[in-house]
Amino acid sequence: MSSALKAAIENKSATVGVIGLGYVGLPLIDAFFKAGFRAIGFDVDQAKVDALNAGRSYIKHISSAEVQTWSKEGRFEATADLARMAEADALLICVPTPLNDSRNPDLEYVVKTTESIAQSLRPGQLIVLESTTYPTTTRDVVLPILEATGLQPGQDFFLAYSPEREDPGNQNYSASRIPKVVGGIDAASLELAQALYSRAVVEVIPVSSTEVAEACKILENTYRAVNIALVNELKMLYDRMGIDVWEVIDAAKTKPFGFQAFYPGPGLGGHCIPIDPFYLTWLARKQGLTTRFIELAGEVNQHMPEYVIARLAEFLNDERKPINGSKICLLGMAYKKDVDDPRESPSFVLLDLLQARGAEVTYNDPHVPKLPKMRHHNVPDLKSSELTPQFLASQDCVLIATDHSSYDYEFIVRHAPLVLDTRNATKSVTVGREKIRKA
Repeated sequence: MSSALKAAIENKSATVGVIGLGYVGLPLIDAFFKAGFRAIGFDVDQAKVDALNAGRSYIKHISSAEVQTWSKEGRFEATADLARMAEADALLICVPTPLNDSRNPDLEYVVKTTESIAQSLRPGQLIVLESTTYPTTTRDVVLPILEATGLQPGQDFFLAYSPEREDPGNQNYSASRIPKVVGGIDAASLELAQALYSRAVVEVIPVSSTEVAEACKILENTYRAVNIALVNELKMLYDRMGIDVWEVIDAAKTKPFGFQAFYPGPGLGGHCIPIDPFYLTWLARKQGLTTRFIELAGEVNQHMPEYVIARLAEFLNDERKPINGSKICLLGMAYKKDVDDPRESPSFVLLDLLQARGAEVTYNDPHVPKLPKMRHHNVPDLKSSELTPQFLASQDCVLIATDHSSYDYEFIVRHAPLVLDTRNATKSVTVGREKIRKA
């Protein structure tokens, strides 16, 4: 089985199936399409399937023109019919792995997807989990479901883990230009997964097990979460001392060794960094250990939206205004600059806190024209407000939560009565600096 599949991969006659057509799945399809493979996209959301088959993209960094090229060449189609997964030689699982209400791992999507694969699993298929998760998931959660079919891993089917790596908004790193770590459940699975990804990405790094590959992803994102927590905590200290933390970081990063710059903000966002450390702390508890350092970092980062609101209250108080009844415009709802991804964005936490305190909240985001429904937030029915001079002047404060490059910060500061900047976006503004506050 492995030799036939490897030959199909090498001559690119293998069909690649991607399950989950979101911010990870679509760039992955693009990478394999450009490498010369046929791809099938699977998603239970019929609206996504219909959009892609009509040549429309719903993700900013994958254009509709690219999607149309996939279909024109006859090497791509999307479907909600999961029974068709038997048509794929390799199935890459890119479904969400959120936290539940107790902030423990929620593997519902992974389990249901694997159960769907098992219903049509055939000899000669390679299954790769890409969803971010804790070490042992592939072996202890995915493998038993597939083995229940009676097919044997390493002989009839092959199983691997390769953590997704995406940096939305960074044009220097498309999916094909980011090295991929790959771990197999056995030697044959590793060999096949390595062969597959090496055809589509710049470099493949094989590791000794799926557990190492899973732990690698957790380390990457926990590293960022911990270092961001450090600068967030320093920001609160330096604010009290009247020291600009952004200037401090700019000075520190001139050191050519032993320092990497991380930047503070109103909280953590995105599908990985706010979540992955909690996967690790949950796993540690199962092992009878406490990851105190990581848990402390999580507490610091989770506290940042409340810190921003407290600073806002101070600045409004200086103007003899309470938050209750004040008009506050949130600038940016996406979790990072120049993307349309709102997942886990701290802007929604800020929105909740402002509404709870009686503020009249509006927002602007050129990448998020209408607020989407969010799993853990009470999201009002709001559309992005146009940043006209009249609108800006009518607000009591404009709160910069996401520093999109398209914003004209000189214009915003000129017309807004007060600007609270959580991203150092106004550092180059030359007029009206007396109206700018940082948090």
